[in-house]
Amino acid sequence: MAVFPPPATVTIRINGTPVAAYIQPYLARGRTLAPVRPFATELAERVWSDRGVLVLQRGGRTVRIRMLARMPDALDRAYVPIAPILRALGAQVRYDAHRRVVEVRIGSARPIAAPTPFIPPEQPLPKRAIFTPMPVATARPHWDGPAIPRRTPIPFSGPTPGPVTPPSGRGGSGG
Repeated sequence: MAVFPPPATVTIRINGTPVAAYIQPYLARGRTLAPVRPFATELAERVWSDRGVLVLQRGGRTVRIRMLARMPDALDRAYVPIAPILRALGAQVRYDAHRRVVEVRIGSARPIAAPTPFIPPEQPLPKRAIFTPMPVATARPHWDGPAIPRRTPIPFSGPTPGPVTPPSGRGGSGG
């Protein structure tokens, strides 16, 4: 069923970064409705399906969403009220009606650490010996059984046979 005029779209920002999606969330009856993917699955650490129920888990919190459609793109098309789901996953959600922006703040469940930078050593490391085994000659097979006929063609260097001509007589043989 088409709705005219179309509902006003809403921007969802997670920790200040807008969530990129082809299908945008919108405002309906005072609630922000958004597709499950990517808006709800973006914050979850684990996502799985269990008998028609989508389970999202982050830290020790679990959210279950009943999914009616079993299509491959069901998560992209299933609109849900997004704020209660994000709050249940541990996020702080605030709606700015003037800008039509949902601000989501959530801390990292896992500490994020930058990799240790590479610092070249002051002294070069000593050269290490690289073990490469010496090649061993393979023994040639020795045949002591009966002679086996050669199966490769032998070139023939004799005269080439000419065309076959029939005998010049009329009848059979003898006479």
